[in-house]
Amino acid sequence: MVKTAKGKRPVYLENQQVDKLLAMVMALTGEVSVLRDRLDTIERLLEVKGILSASEIEGYQPDAQVINEREKWRAEYIARVLRVVQEELQTVSQDS
Repeated sequence: MVKTAKGKRPVYLENQQVDKLLAMVMALTGEVSVLRDRLDTIERLLEVKGILSASEIEGYQPDAQVINEREKWRAEYIARVLRVVQEELQTVSQDS
C-alpha cells in the first residue's frame, strides 16, 4: 500500500508549477538513488559468489511474462511520480 500525505501540499517556490516539477524530480531522484545502490549491491554479490557475471546480466532477454510484470510496475510507478499532477487535474475537474 502506497502512503500518501494528508492535507495541503507545502509550496516552496513562488511558481507552483515549478514547485510541483521540483517535487516530481526529487521523488524520482530518491527512487533512482535507492535503486542504484541496491542494484549495485546485488550485482557485486552475484559476481563475487560466481552466480552471474555482468555480461550475463547485460545479455538477459526477458520473456513475455516478465515484460508484462515490468509494464505493470512501470505504470504504477509513473502514477506515483505524477501524483501531484493527477491530484491537480482532479481538483480542476471537480471545480468545473
